[in-house]
Amino acid sequence: MTRADLLAAWSAHLTEGRRRSPHTVRAYVAAAKRLIDAQDLAAWAEVAGLDTNALRRHLAARRTDGLGNASAARELSAVKSFVAFAREEAGLPDAANPRLRGPRIKKGLPRPVTPDDALNMADLAGAQAAEEWVGARDRAVLLLLYGAGLRIAEALSLTGKAVPLGQTLTVTGKGGKQRVVPILPLISEAVETYIAQCPYPIAPDLPLFRGVKGGALSQGMVQKAARQARIALGLPGTATPHALRHSFATHLLGAGADLRSLQELLGHASLSSTQIYTKVDAATLLETYRGAHPREQKRPAADSD
Repeated sequence: MTRADLLAAWSAHLTEGRRRSPHTVRAYVAAAKRLIDAQDLAAWAEVAGLDTNALRRHLAARRTDGLGNASAARELSAVKSFVAFAREEAGLPDAANPRLRGPRIKKGLPRPVTPDDALNMADLAGAQAAEEWVGARDRAVLLLLYGAGLRIAEALSLTGKAVPLGQTLTVTGKGGKQRVVPILPLISEAVETYIAQCPYPIAPDLPLFRGVKGGALSQGMVQKAARQARIALGLPGTATPHALRHSFATHLLGAGADLRSLQELLGHASLSSTQIYTKVDAATLLETYRGAHPREQKRPAADSD
C-alpha cells in the first residue's frame, strides 16, 4: 500500500461514507497528507500506531508554521479522525484514540446587517456588474442567501431542476441533508429575471447559476460582487455573503420565530448551533437600547461604554 492509497481510501470514506462537503474533504485529506508525509507512514497499522505524543509533536510543528488557534483546532480534528479511521482499517476499532485537546477558540457572534442593507447589497451588486445578465445573476444569488437563508455552496449547487421556483425550495445542505425553505415572490422574480437574461441554456442537469464562460458560478465571484457592493455602501467588512444568512436568521428570530423552526430553515444538525442567534438578537437589542434610551443618552461621556 502506498501513501496515495491511504489518501484515496480516506477521501472515499469522507465523501461516500460520511457525506462531507467537498471543502471539508479537501481540508481533511490535506491534513492527512501532511501527517503521513511528516511521519513517513505508508500503512494503516503505522497510522493507527500514532499516540498522543506523536500527534502533539505534529501539531506543535504545524504551529511553528504560523498556524492560528482556529486552524490548529481544525488540523487536530482532521488528523484525529484520520487516525480513528486508520484504526478501523487496521482492525483495531476498539483501541483507544489519542487523547489530545485542541486550543481554545473564542467564538464571536455573527454580525448581521439590517434588512435595508441586505437588500441594498443585492441591488447594488446587480447594478455594478459589467453585463446586465451577470448583474441579474448576482442579485438573485444574494437574495437567496438573505431571503431563504441559504449557504453560498447551497445556492450554487442548485441546478435547472429547481426552476421555476414555487413557494418552497428543496435545498441539499451539509452531509447531504435536505430541507425545505419558503421562497418569497421577490426571490422568484429575481431568479426569473436572471434566467430570462442568461445567455446559457438552463437544463435540469446543469448548474442554475453560471459563470461568464458558461461553467458553474464560483463562490469567489459571489464574494467579489458582495465585497464591491459593501464597499460602495460603506458597510463594515463583516457584511459578507455569509452574513446575509446570519441576517436571515437574526431577523426571523426578532420577528418571533421559534428556535426549532429556525433550526429547520437553516439546516442545523444541532439546536445549539441555532441558539447563538438568541445572543445575537439580545446583543442587537442592547445596542439599540443604548442608542435610543433617554437615560443612556444623558449619561456623561466618561461613563459611557
